[in-house]
Amino acid sequence: MLEQLIKIDKGATENLKDQIKQSISVAILDELIVLDKPIPSSRKLSTALKVSRQTVMFAFEELVDDGYLISKERKGYFVNPSILSGRAMKPSKPKLRNDETSSPQWQQRFTKEPSKQINILKPSDWQKFPYPFTSGQIDPKTFPIAEWRECSKQALNVLAVNDWTSDTLDADDPQLIEQIQQRILPRRGVWAKPEEILITVGTQNSLYILSNLLAGNGRKIAMENPGYTDARNIFDIHFDHVIPQPVDKGGIVVNSQLGDVDYVYVTPSHQWPTSVTMPIDRREKLLAKAEQEDFIIIEDDYEIETNYIEEPVAALKSLDDNGRVIYMSSLSKFLAPGLRMGFMVGPKALIDEARALRRLMMRHPPLNTQRMTALFLSRGHYESLINRLWRIYKSKWHILTEAIERYIPSNEKLPINGGTSCWVRGPNNLDCRILQKLAKEHGILIELGDIAFSQQIKPKNYFRIGLTVIPEHKIVPGIKLLGQLIQDITLR
Repeated sequence: MLEQLIKIDKGATENLKDQIKQSISVAILDELIVLDKPIPSSRKLSTALKVSRQTVMFAFEELVDDGYLISKERKGYFVNPSILSGRAMKPSKPKLRNDETSSPQWQQRFTKEPSKQINILKPSDWQKFPYPFTSGQIDPKTFPIAEWRECSKQALNVLAVNDWTSDTLDADDPQLIEQIQQRILPRRGVWAKPEEILITVGTQNSLYILSNLLAGNGRKIAMENPGYTDARNIFDIHFDHVIPQPVDKGGIVVNSQLGDVDYVYVTPSHQWPTSVTMPIDRREKLLAKAEQEDFIIIEDDYEIETNYIEEPVAALKSLDDNGRVIYMSSLSKFLAPGLRMGFMVGPKALIDEARALRRLMMRHPPLNTQRMTALFLSRGHYESLINRLWRIYKSKWHILTEAIERYIPSNEKLPINGGTSCWVRGPNNLDCRILQKLAKEHGILIELGDIAFSQQIKPKNYFRIGLTVIPEHKIVPGIKLLGQLIQDITLR
């Protein structure tokens, strides 16, 4: 019986002992093993599972140490009854509701339905596709496993554990704040005091906190159009008015329309989704307009490290002499998106309120992850990673932009200096949703462009192509095939 509950995969990364141990512990917790009878012996179980007896013995011994099993001399191993104590009794039969009208009518109770917004969607199985031109992911082979493991071990020493296991209420890890203040911000031209920095779980978290604090009372926020979909969705939930502001080859257009807003959200380093960089004169013009019209700028410093032609332009925040720019960025874009590690910089009064609001939401991002990230930064691993990925992405970017120019001639060539994706304009009669579906059938992943526009009638002929995870040697054949599919669609 027990051997049927144990799942063994000899090709898995997890060793056989741990697989046996996990299967037995799950079976015990699910009450699938009789309490007053011994489990099969190590000899019998090893024969049934076709593994060594020693492997099974090690699993049994660890289960005893963990409290799942008890060993009785000359009788064998039994389930430890105390492991199941304190659990609620299971109902004899599940209750079935026959009358759905008695259930709460949830749709009538919702005041907001974010699930109905148009969102960025990415397939979770992108690694199975021959040509994954997807963005926002990293190639797992580039993740610095040895360096991260080193920092993880260091974060588990006694002194470090005493730090991050404590309840700090709303405080962040001071070591991570120090590393952001002294290593990350200066390379972007930004100087801040520790009390002006807040750790978040990414840009969306930063934007949500800000929107909660700043929206209401008829306030208006302007943002780029096309612009970052997640930002627009967050603003739509909180602000009464979200004003779409046109984008040209220099980023957001600064004109009289900004005279009637309270906030302006921008991505000046590499505008999302076009990847154009806002030049210095446009940045100065935007700051002057903010001073003249008394609005606040929210700067999302997206992909500042990915300039391949010219030196990166200093952050908009670095030019701000009057405290009109709220700055936010992410550390996980290069390290690993799944880590969800970002930060926000602003005046102390704003950060104090943001910290208090964050406490009500989650207290703080996990302190063990904060400490590991701080150690990763302090040992220079992050700088090394950026330099290594910069070389990889630069090579891919040149190949990708040349392939697009050759095989997708309808594309508008923009003055971009880098980024990890390309914004592509197809022929006027192209529907990007039809292209995305057809491309996927041919093993090509691309991202929809229409979701970046705010107007009701959206241009259908734009799409995005990412470069971070596709192997370099597959870029040209992938774009060539994509160009052929575009022709097939538009020439029908």
